[in-house]
Amino acid sequence: MVAQLTFAAPRRAKPPRHLADLTPEERKSVVSELGEQPFRAGQLSRHYFTRLVDDPAAMTDLPAGTRDRLSDALLPRLLTPVRHLTCDRGATRKTLWRAFDGTLVESVLMRYPDRITMCVSSQAGCGMNCPFCATGQQGLTRNLSTAEIVEQVVAGARALARGEIEGGPGRVGNVVFMGMGEPLANYKAVLGAVRRLTDPAPGGLGMSQRGITVSTVGLVPAIDKLAGEGLSVRLALSLHAPDDELRDELVPVNNRWEVAEALDAAWRYAEVSGRRVSIEYALIREINDQAWRADLLGELIRGKLVHVNLIPLNPTPGSKWTASRPEDEREFVRRLESHGVAVTVRDTRGQEIDGACGQLAAVGDEAPPPA
Repeated sequence: MVAQLTFAAPRRAKPPRHLADLTPEERKSVVSELGEQPFRAGQLSRHYFTRLVDDPAAMTDLPAGTRDRLSDALLPRLLTPVRHLTCDRGATRKTLWRAFDGTLVESVLMRYPDRITMCVSSQAGCGMNCPFCATGQQGLTRNLSTAEIVEQVVAGARALARGEIEGGPGRVGNVVFMGMGEPLANYKAVLGAVRRLTDPAPGGLGMSQRGITVSTVGLVPAIDKLAGEGLSVRLALSLHAPDDELRDELVPVNNRWEVAEALDAAWRYAEVSGRRVSIEYALIREINDQAWRADLLGELIRGKLVHVNLIPLNPTPGSKWTASRPEDEREFVRRLESHGVAVTVRDTRGQEIDGACGQLAAVGDEAPPPA
C-alpha cells in the first residue's frame, strides 16, 4: 500500500488550510465553527471555483465582516507569482510560483487550437532522482497540499477568463500531473486535487475526469491503489526504457519495481478504468533511441490498451543528455508502428523559456518579477 512507500518529503511547516483542501461538507463544518451559516460555504466555493475571484472585496454578496473572516480562514494566499514566461506567440505561459514558505514550483498553461491544457506540479522538487530530469536533480523539498495543486489550475483558469492569454477567454479542459514531482508519491494530496478539479461546480471546477492525466515513474502499489478509486482519469507511465538494465539508470525506482511489474500494474489500471494507458518515453540521443529498443518496447506492449507518447528531450543547461536525431526519432516511430502500437511525438513547447520541468525553479529569485 502507499503507506509503505519510503519516498517521504522532509518535515516542514504545513501550508495554511484552504477551501480547496476540504470537501463541500467539510467546508460547511468549518464555516459553522466560525459562527456563520453553513450556506456561506457554498457562496465562498462559488466565488473561488466558478467566478474565479481572488479579491475578497469582490465578494459583495457576503457581509463585509463575514467576508473578511471567511476569507482569512478559508482563502489564504497560497502561491504568489514570481515570474511568467511566454512563448508560442503567447499560447504557452510558464509560471514560477513562490509558496508561503518560499518554496518554488512551476506550472504551464498550453493553448492548442482545440483544447487548453494545464501542466501542474505535485511536489516541490522530486525524490525519484532521474538523471536526465532537471527536477529530479533538485531532490525533494516537500509535498504540495491539495489546495496548492488546485490553485495552479484555478490561477490558469482565472488568467484565461481575464483574457491574459493570447486567443482570448477560454476554459481549462485538461490537466496533466506532469510538472515537478512524482504525483503518486504525494498520493493523498493528488487524489484530493483530482476530486476538487472534477467535483461539480460550485463545489469544484467541474472538469471531466477523462480530461485528467496522472503520471508516475512506476510506483506499483500506488498504481494499484489508484485503480481502486473508481476514477476514469488516464494513467501515464513514464517508462523511458524497455529493458531493466537501462531503466535502472534512467529511472532509479526501477531497482524496486522492474519494467514488467510497472507494465503489469498499468494493464491492471487499464482493465479497471477502461482508459488507454499512455507510455511516456523521452527520446535521448544514443541512450534509449536505438531501433532495437523500439522493437523491444513494441513487443512488450503490443495488443494492449496503450498509446506511446514519444517526447523529444528538452535538454537542461550543462547536461550530457540531449534530444535524439530526427532520423532516429522517425525510425523509432516506424518500428513501434510496425508492431501495431499507436504512437505520437509530443508537440514540445517552451524550449526558449526553460521549458523542462524544474529549470525555471532552478533559476529562482534570479528571475525578474512577473510583468
